[in-house]
Amino acid sequence: MVKMKQTLTPDEATKAREAIMMHVRKVVPNALLIAVASGLYMFSQIFGEIGKDGLSYFQIVLSIKAFFGLWLGIRGFNQKFFKINPWVFTSHTFPFLVVLLLILLSQIMYL
Repeated sequence: MVKMKQTLTPDEATKAREAIMMHVRKVVPNALLIAVASGLYMFSQIFGEIGKDGLSYFQIVLSIKAFFGLWLGIRGFNQKFFKINPWVFTSHTFPFLVVLLLILLSQIMYL
């Protein structure tokens, strides 16, 4: 594999990265809140009745997805409206992994 040459100086790269992040910080929290709100609505419509045998496989996986989605939503809501930085999992690694987990759970829900 051949690495592509970097055409920006380290100072220019820092400025360019910050310019992009400035826009990302404006868009992502709002998108996250819309995703959580629509997820809550869909959860209320799709979950269904609990049978005599307990929760179905679909309902269990949907509940796990709802838990992680609500965690992301509460974290994003606190950051957006109250300017509260998370006390636990302060890096973006864990939330990114949670999003990947939600995507994976979505793929296996109907097995």
